[in-house]
Amino acid sequence: MPEILLVDDEKSVRTTLSMFLTKAGYNIEESSNGQDAIEKINQKFYDLIITDLKMKPIDGMEVLKKSKEINPMTEVIVMTAYGTVASGVEAMKLGAYDYILKPFKNDEFLILVSKALEHKHLLTEVEKLQEGLKEKYKFENIVGNSQKMLDVISMVSKVAPMDSTVLISGESGTGKELIANAIHINSKRKNRSFVTINCGAIPEHLQESELFGHIRGAFTGAVRDKVGLFQEANGGTLFLDEIGETALSTQVKLLRFLQDGEIRRVGENEPLRVNVRLLVATNKNLEEEIEKNNFREDLFYRINVIPIRMPPLRERKDDVPLLVNHFLEKFKKKTNKKIEEVSPDAMSILSGYNWPGNVRELENVLERSVILSNHNVITPEDLPDSLLTSENKIKSKNTFEEECTLEKLNKKYILRILDNYSWNQKKASSILGISTTTLWRKLKSYGIEPKKR
Repeated sequence: MPEILLVDDEKSVRTTLSMFLTKAGYNIEESSNGQDAIEKINQKFYDLIITDLKMKPIDGMEVLKKSKEINPMTEVIVMTAYGTVASGVEAMKLGAYDYILKPFKNDEFLILVSKALEHKHLLTEVEKLQEGLKEKYKFENIVGNSQKMLDVISMVSKVAPMDSTVLISGESGTGKELIANAIHINSKRKNRSFVTINCGAIPEHLQESELFGHIRGAFTGAVRDKVGLFQEANGGTLFLDEIGETALSTQVKLLRFLQDGEIRRVGENEPLRVNVRLLVATNKNLEEEIEKNNFREDLFYRINVIPIRMPPLRERKDDVPLLVNHFLEKFKKKTNKKIEEVSPDAMSILSGYNWPGNVRELENVLERSVILSNHNVITPEDLPDSLLTSENKIKSKNTFEEECTLEKLNKKYILRILDNYSWNQKKASSILGISTTTLWRKLKSYGIEPKKR
């Protein structure tokens, strides 16, 4: 039930409104002056504050300011007399939801209260969604602890707060859009639009219209004005994936935007100024495309302000076990299957494969394996044939039966990880997802003395 604080130095007004709002189903607390109201706001969260404007010694404007300082999510309605309408308008500029003139009708007042609380609810939901996105895309959750990925994360953390254009390059499936999202969510534009488009998915003759919009009659079939993606992203971020697929005519307009901050809708001569941060990505070598006259050199230098290269998965094999465990947890929850781990032999195959489709291919393989597995451990027989060599295919037929206990599988996997990292227990425990103490205890239970590095 919404909590409302009612602030008015006239007891009769407080009593009347309090009874009316309580009858409407709200929890009401009262304050007879601004000082008492501020003390209450410091101690408790209110969904809505309804305050009179003219009070002494602390007026409603000060209550509004303090409320927004303490909790910006609290909505405020200011009650004001006819002669102080200007003050009501000023209150809205300071963050009040609205003002209402005294005397007012009860129905009018109740509608305003309902709308203010609905607005507060919507803001709360938006904040939850944004926090969810930030959790999803924050730097710590970009899976990978190889040096190349740590370098990428370091670069992202530096460029996110800026407004500079960023060029993200890398093969398909390496996570370029994930990085673009992380930059936006950790930028000062995080509360504004993040608009994304794959340029390769738009036919060349429609690219300008999609990006910049058009006016009615600009070409055959343009029966009404169209808002382009630059206008949709105004105040926020526009992510152009596969920018190497844009037509040369589109590149000219992109260059004009980067130079002047202006766009022109198709069929219109008047420029429009937009405030957009541009992030772009490509899986092509743009310098080679310049040599082939497929990409403008001047545009390349404009978008290549801050380059970030996403390494292919074959260049960061150390991250494969981390990614495998990350996707295993994801698809266990999605499918509600009780799969405990990936067997050492299966992990060896996954770690040894070159992954031409990169992280996206690995994700698809794990989803398939979780769905098709009939055991509580992913084994080589659960993996696609394309990942298996002839030797692995023969071995996969009897691996699970030979190594029938989880303890044997765990021991083999732990020893393999330790060997891979020259018995660096700190590094091995990080890959295994356990503490160094737990690793030491497991080795002791196996009767194994840790090797000296």
